[in-house]
Order: sequence, then structure tokens, then C-alpha cells
Amino acid sequence: MTIRLATRFAPSPNGHLHPGHAFSALTAWDWACAHDARFIVRIEDTDRSRSREDFERAQLEDLAWLGLDWEQPVRRQSEHLTDYARGLDRLRDLGLVYPCFCTRKDIATAAQAPHGPEGIVYPGTCRPLSKDVRETKLATGTAFALRLDVARALDLAERLKGNRLTFTEEGCGPDGENGRLPVDPRPMGDPVLARKDGVIAYHLAVVMDDAAQGITHVIRGQDLFFATPLHRVLQVLLDLPEPRYRHHGLILDETGERMAKRRGSKSLADLRAEGKTPDDIRRMVGLA
Repeated sequence: MTIRLATRFAPSPNGHLHPGHAFSALTAWDWACAHDARFIVRIEDTDRSRSREDFERAQLEDLAWLGLDWEQPVRRQSEHLTDYARGLDRLRDLGLVYPCFCTRKDIATAAQAPHGPEGIVYPGTCRPLSKDVRETKLATGTAFALRLDVARALDLAERLKGNRLTFTEEGCGPDGENGRLPVDPRPMGDPVLARKDGVIAYHLAVVMDDAAQGITHVIRGQDLFFATPLHRVLQVLLDLPEPRYRHHGLILDETGERMAKRRGSKSLADLRAEGKTPDDIRRMVGLA
């Protein structure tokens, strides 16, 4: 059976879209059109404390204004929390998950804490805690997150596959061809899979969503390249299919910084109000 190619754009509804989002969405959309592939919009709203329905409506309006259309119904992560819980239970059954009782301050002040793509890398403080210590903390109601023992996870995934793990990054070869890159998520430390407030982390939800929606090509920003080795390990451990990846460049603002809501970058709604057209946005982000 021939599997139809598919890609996606997956915003979090915690603010308005800006030209950087438009670049990512249009890049995926253009690829889908060129390859007669499915184009999917997914709403990544597991964090209900920050997600807002008005932002979701505004984002979908912006995407339609840009000329995109997508499969219906739109998948919302908040409607699939039991699926992610099953994935977390699977990793727990494999002995790869442990409770972390550290606060942000504990991690930030850890001796010689290294820095990685997401900031300070968790130094593994709670990983070696004894069963008795863990049970005491749990019994006294100490808040905890759930982390993946990434070194053990990598080891098990490679034993399951019978070889070193790699992933396909399109266009990374010497002549622009596709290449297989090695997988080693250990530099990012033991990632959180479920926060102290119970919110499922991006890394677990995204690999399960991509599998559930038949995503064959993940097209996203270079800022998420660092996470791909971890995602590949999770795919193996959860027996999920492996997509191909393409990490595109980022749109920078006038100061040379990546566009972001927290930096006050102009939103697509702002630009629309100024009279900009979809073609103007394409020219702005270098896609015209």
C-alpha cells in the first residue's frame, strides 16, 4: 500500500502568529503542494494555563488569510491526554522514568550546571535517589516532575534496533542530498516528560501526534534541531514510525534576534491592520 506523504504546522495557542510562524507554515505548505502531500494543522495546547481559544481562532484566521487550507478536523492535543498518558506509562514500565523533586532554583544553582540549547541542562540530581528516599518524598506530598533517564533510554533504543540510531535530515549532504545523522540526546540532559502540574511535555506529545496523524515529513525551525535525537529515541521505544526531517532557517528581526512573542515582534494581525497582503508576507520572509 502506498502511503501518502504528509507534513504539518503545529502552533501553540498562547499568542498571535508572527512572520516567523508564517515562514514555517508556508514552507511546509509549499512543500506539501509540490509533493501532492497532506497538509495538517495541529493545535499544541497541552498547557491549558497558557492556551486560549481566542488565540487559536486568530491563528487559524491568519493561516487561512495566508492562503493555506488543511485537513479537518483539527487535532487538539488537549483532547488526547489519555493517549499521552499511555505513552508515559509505557516508558515507565520500561524503567526509564523517574520522579524529579528539584525546583527551578535547585537546577539553576546546581554546581557547575552546564548550558544547552534549552538553557541550563538538568544535572541528574534526582536520578540516583534511592527507592526509600523517593517514597518518603512522595508520601510527604513533595511536588515532582517525571523525567526520562536519557542515557538508559538511548541504550535500550539502540539494543532494540540492533545498531546505532540515526535520523534522516533532508538536504544536509555535501551536495544537498539527504543524509543520515547520528542520534545522541544525552547533551540535553534528562528531559521532563510530565511537569509538576501534570502537563505532558512537548517532546512526548509531538512524537505521538506525528505518528497518530501519519506525518512522514517534519518540517520545522532550526531551533528544534537539537530535540530530534530525543524524538528519534522516543519513536523507537514507543514503536512509532520514523519520519524524515527538514529544519529550516529562522526569520530574524531588525536586531538579528529570532522573532518571538516575548520580544514584541509584530504579529500577522498587526501587519494585516497595516494593509499588508499575503504576498507582502511572502516577500518579507523570502518565499516570493
